[in-house]
Amino acid sequence: MDSLFRDYDGPDRPGASVVVIHDGQVVLRRAYGLASLERREPATPDSHYRLASLTKQFTATAILLLVQEGRLRLDDRVVDVLPGFPPALREVRVHHLLQHTSGLWDYEDFVPATQPVQVKDRDVLALLSGVDRTYFPPGTAVRYSNSGYAVLALLVEQVSGVSFARFLHERVFVPSGMRSTVAHEEGVSQVPHRAYGYAVGPSGFVPRDQSPTSAVLGDGGIYSSVVDLVAWDRALDSEALLRAETRRQAWTPPTLHGTSSRYGFGWFVDDDGGRQRLSHHGETCGFTNAIVKYPEQRLTVIVLTNRAGGAPWTLAQGVADLWLHRPAKDGPPTSRPWPFETLPNAH
Repeated sequence: MDSLFRDYDGPDRPGASVVVIHDGQVVLRRAYGLASLERREPATPDSHYRLASLTKQFTATAILLLVQEGRLRLDDRVVDVLPGFPPALREVRVHHLLQHTSGLWDYEDFVPATQPVQVKDRDVLALLSGVDRTYFPPGTAVRYSNSGYAVLALLVEQVSGVSFARFLHERVFVPSGMRSTVAHEEGVSQVPHRAYGYAVGPSGFVPRDQSPTSAVLGDGGIYSSVVDLVAWDRALDSEALLRAETRRQAWTPPTLHGTSSRYGFGWFVDDDGGRQRLSHHGETCGFTNAIVKYPEQRLTVIVLTNRAGGAPWTLAQGVADLWLHRPAKDGPPTSRPWPFETLPNAH
């Protein structure tokens, strides 16, 4: 374990927190490096990192809770539910957003690097308002879409009548036992034990904690720790939030043109040597993260880092392989790419 995380260990570099959960129990939990270089604060299992796209599984769960209650349908047209959604995109449905089959344009393409004010989820809708077509007819192809998950957050607000951050807190975090996880809004909420983001500069690590798009919640705005994510993993394996049938739907990709996609509802899903593998990466300004989950083997590995770049998904897979006793003939983790590595626009 320590050899795998050597690059994150030390008194002068951004760090990483890692947890291994097997049969519902924490079997390993460690942290390396610093959560804040300026304050010389070491990373710990309680350090809260910006989850980036690991947030998408929480956004999907929020939608599925509304579906379970009959307040929303997966087949609903978004334009019929969300005021202001572009009429030209009327064939986009809720399940298209969840599965990255909507073909929505990337809102990031409309945000200049010099944007003086951070974009919020509601601004994403405004950025898409001038769009008169999708990349492809909805439901015919897969293209990773942060826009889709920002729109899903707006759908949660529209249907529930409360803010997305509040819905997540009351309906997802608290019932799961996630005591300090937060969908962070600057000036509204605080992040406990906050890890700050960094990137590699010409002469060492430099702060890179925020970007013009870091305030969008639905696609990547949650801060959490590996301690809280243990509670999340246990909630996933029970019916604390989602019924077994709903969970099965979330972990089943759609079939397009006779070929199965590899994205369900907030999760990449594939077969890894006969084992169902759920996974997700998270890449944003100053943070890079990974989660891999083998439901049948009851094994989950989570790696959170406060550094741009790197490949924590390779580290997570390497750790998982130790517990799976994977034979050498299967090759190293780098020889078995995660599904996102071949999905358009996923990096």
